[in-house]
Amino acid sequence: MTSKPFIFKEFQIHQDQCAMKIGTDAVILGAWTTIDEQPFSILDIGAGTGILALMLAQRSTAEIIDALEIDDAAYEQCVDNFEQSPWGDRLFCYHASLEEFVEEIEDQYDLIICNPPFYTEDYKTENEQRDLARFSDAMPFNHLLESVSKLLSEAGVFSVIIPFKETAEFIQLASHYKLFPEKILHIQGHENSEIKRSAISLSFRESDTKFEKLIIETQRHKYTEDYINLTKDFYLKM
Repeated sequence: MTSKPFIFKEFQIHQDQCAMKIGTDAVILGAWTTIDEQPFSILDIGAGTGILALMLAQRSTAEIIDALEIDDAAYEQCVDNFEQSPWGDRLFCYHASLEEFVEEIEDQYDLIICNPPFYTEDYKTENEQRDLARFSDAMPFNHLLESVSKLLSEAGVFSVIIPFKETAEFIQLASHYKLFPEKILHIQGHENSEIKRSAISLSFRESDTKFEKLIIETQRHKYTEDYINLTKDFYLKM
């Protein structure tokens, strides 16, 4: 089933070589992330299939859209997805760790985006590749935030999605690197469910944080107007 590409309105993604498949988190983050400042350069950390970079290529006029992926198979697939997209001339994927990238790259980015593949749920699966992609021992938050603080331009924005239960700790940690939340989106599966995720937009500017809420479904496969409006430029059936 995963050998078939995932078809969006303006591009498609092959994901059979990637441990982390396309999910709601990535689509929400890619659609929600602000591009109001019209970023010239964008970086996607831990690109996987390349979905976030591709979504931002569709949404923005950024001339430089770089991605970073350490896993061999995911890197190859990301490059292929980029090359088959309408925006191949603006997209480039580096095959390196974040640590290596920070050491070698002197440029800074106007927008950095990351769907962190390192949640800290208290279990591990039998799939080691997926575990490497998913758990905090693969890339702790402090390593991510320190790296972003070096790679982000002075007026830049860092957009990330994390488990809701990690939000307070993440924001406190970010403040150590002079990164402060501008917007936080709380995401619920349906109206009566717990908040599952937080999408957070951070910058070097201290300001009052704007809080938003997104409920995905009213019932199974019946999507809310807010979710449809957010994702309709991407999903075929929205």
